[in-house]
Amino acid sequence: MEKGRIYLIPTTIGGDNALSVIPSEVIDYTKKLRFFIVENIKTARRYLRKIDPSFPIDDSTFFILNKHTKNLELSQMLQPVYESNDIGILSEAGCPAVADPGGVIIALAHQRKIKVVPFVGPSSILLTLMGSGFSGQNFHFHGYLPRERKERLKKIKFFEANTKKTGTTHLFMDTPFRNENVFEDLLSHLMENSYLCIASNLTLPDESIQTKNIKEWKKTRPNLSKKPVMFALGTPEILK
Repeated sequence: MEKGRIYLIPTTIGGDNALSVIPSEVIDYTKKLRFFIVENIKTARRYLRKIDPSFPIDDSTFFILNKHTKNLELSQMLQPVYESNDIGILSEAGCPAVADPGGVIIALAHQRKIKVVPFVGPSSILLTLMGSGFSGQNFHFHGYLPRERKERLKKIKFFEANTKKTGTTHLFMDTPFRNENVFEDLLSHLMENSYLCIASNLTLPDESIQTKNIKEWKKTRPNLSKKPVMFALGTPEILK
């Protein structure tokens, strides 16, 4: 019996605009799947109903994969593959396994010789990098900044020093309710000639991607409260 495959299914990174930001081929294949590995069942069901109001939720099986998932459960999630069923991994937002817990099940799939197929979709990391004007050849994504302010400032200063020395682009984020605090730290602790890109509400109607130096940002402070935001520090390609 031929094994099924693992499909990495990207979802929206905000809003209800799945049909405009997710490729139609990805949506069409997602509709065919009946086994899913998800971080949150409620969110996954909502997304599936968003792309197809008549999606047979009750005929589908959902496995939960998050930080509480035990190793024994990972093997159980892959069982449908041995019965010739394909499985889709759905991220909470964006691309599975990119700043997302999906990587562990994909690693196990490779060990078990199960074919893994990633689909194209929106990634806030890549969209910010593409729109920043910074180096796309040499970059690091650091995920969430430390909660403790002293450690957060240490990280920010390291990013600044490193990009001035090497031209590396540093991307990072924080929770929406801490965006304003992060922005204030950036304004008060970075040099005025350092460049910062702020990308907010990506793929939404009020999407904003702006790159300015700190001196300019101090004159035009955006409202980042309660918005999904990606920050990037780098050197504009035109200045190299």
